[in-house]
Amino acid sequence: MKAIEPNSSIATPETFPPPSVAVWQHSHVLDLDDFTQEEIELVLETADAMAEVLTREVKRVPTLRGKTVVTMFYEPSTRTRASFELAAKNLSADTVSLDASKSSIVKGESLIDSLRTIQALGADIIVMRHSQSGAPYLATQHVTCSLINAGDGWHAHPSQALLDLYTIRRHLGTLANLKVTIIGDIMHSRVARSNVWGMTTMGARVILCAPPTLLPRGLDSFIANCQLPNVSIETEIEPALKNADVVMPLRLQMERQQSGLLPSLREYIQLYQLTLERLSLAKPHVLVMHPGPINEGIEISPEVAHGAQSVIEEQVTNGVAIRMALLYLIAGGKNK
Repeated sequence: MKAIEPNSSIATPETFPPPSVAVWQHSHVLDLDDFTQEEIELVLETADAMAEVLTREVKRVPTLRGKTVVTMFYEPSTRTRASFELAAKNLSADTVSLDASKSSIVKGESLIDSLRTIQALGADIIVMRHSQSGAPYLATQHVTCSLINAGDGWHAHPSQALLDLYTIRRHLGTLANLKVTIIGDIMHSRVARSNVWGMTTMGARVILCAPPTLLPRGLDSFIANCQLPNVSIETEIEPALKNADVVMPLRLQMERQQSGLLPSLREYIQLYQLTLERLSLAKPHVLVMHPGPINEGIEISPEVAHGAQSVIEEQVTNGVAIRMALLYLIAGGKNK
């Protein structure tokens, strides 16, 4: 599917001015629930400039020369970790990669002690993934450098949501008034949570579709209390897909069946797998997305995953531009 070309009038990263504090108010990026529409627009527009850099023969600019970016991953990661490290290197930052399994963490060093050590070594930005929801929020109370949440427990994954927004905008031009259907394990998905905030802020309508056992308890009350009228719940896939502009199945983790949340994988496949037949219920221009990694043949059929409507590989590519934009904005717009 042909994407809309980035805005060629946007300044390149070499000349892009520091973000105005009137728009950019973040020392950290922890989730999208505190982002305004203007701030999300700034990230997406900055990513356009970064995407232009990635088309060059030499994919590097001196924008963050002299800055140090440290990635601290307490969970395995391929896409997110690699794209953050590539993003930092493309901006000429010094990069340090901390593998929790090979650090003093295995000797009993606490998260806070590790963070303070990394900061004392000169980190300007820490990119952290942690299995415990809320860990990045705790971290910001103990360090003065900037922190980007690369995924915390079941809670949030803001850079993934931003690259999803960016991918949609490149193809469909806007998110306003689009119908976005997210299917699968909503309860345990940090991607779904961050996308709900980002997509509704940008004017989209979000349908959360899952078996009742894979929906968070109290979801109805949460939607009402947070005043999210553009979010609705559907437990059957066919009505959820009808006239959708974007469809995003989520990875089904095998332990969900073992924990009794699903009768069987066969039943889940029968009722919730995104197939070509079901996709035909959506609009002709529908985009198929997935945060990865994919379980082909479970939440999505191979024909759909690799079909003409799929932009899954493009999401991975766009992740580098978005993460370059976040590093740039955090480094230039940090509130002193």
